[in-house]
Amino acid sequence: MTDRRGGASSGGGVRGELKQRVKTGRGRTLSQKRWLERQLNDPYVARAKREGYRSRAAYKLIEIDERYKLLRPGQRVVDLGAAPGGWSQVAARVVGPSGRVVGIDLLEIEPMAGVEFITLDFLDAEAPDKLTALLGGAADLVLSDMAANATGHKKTDHLRIIGLAETAAEFAREILAPGGAYLAKVLQGGTESALLTDLKRDFATVRHVKPAASRADSSELYVLATGYRGTAGRTPEPDED
Repeated sequence: MTDRRGGASSGGGVRGELKQRVKTGRGRTLSQKRWLERQLNDPYVARAKREGYRSRAAYKLIEIDERYKLLRPGQRVVDLGAAPGGWSQVAARVVGPSGRVVGIDLLEIEPMAGVEFITLDFLDAEAPDKLTALLGGAADLVLSDMAANATGHKKTDHLRIIGLAETAAEFAREILAPGGAYLAKVLQGGTESALLTDLKRDFATVRHVKPAASRADSSELYVLATGYRGTAGRTPEPDED
């Protein structure tokens, strides 16, 4: 793939430009104004538009992939919380026609070549079986950029996103082939100790990563687990026979 460039670059001609400011228009709250200003002045948003990616989040996966070599031609990939499709887009371009990418989200996603999308809550009881059927075999990589709506209460938000990551990890254990990998969004705050303990039991390497495309003022972080041992290679619990 010729356009798999890392996320560290901010794009040419951005640094010296004046910031765009947004007036508080009719019906626009102050928080909405700030969000719009941030979008207008975000170099990754502009770069995504220039390079044809559906979201700035694409550069997070591009950067992580360039560093850890997660994606390869012919792989099967599951994208949880896929809307608007940036991560699926990156994955599809790398795995190519011999691979398969399946994404799921509550929001409807515009169709994309090389990707099968399901409009469904991942927490729905039917979701895992539907994803497995569409994938047509064991997965090589499970991606989760899922995030619950923020409540404004830091601890609550941490617990909710860790809950999603834990559910995604349970699914990953069921669908990953030995040697597979799992990448999921979490938040800084020390609430993911149980998740990390479980992942270290089932994967050869577990680490935190924060790509440059993640906003510097965000507590967003990703946990990356590689080298899935599979059920046969699982490290026994102390109380197991």
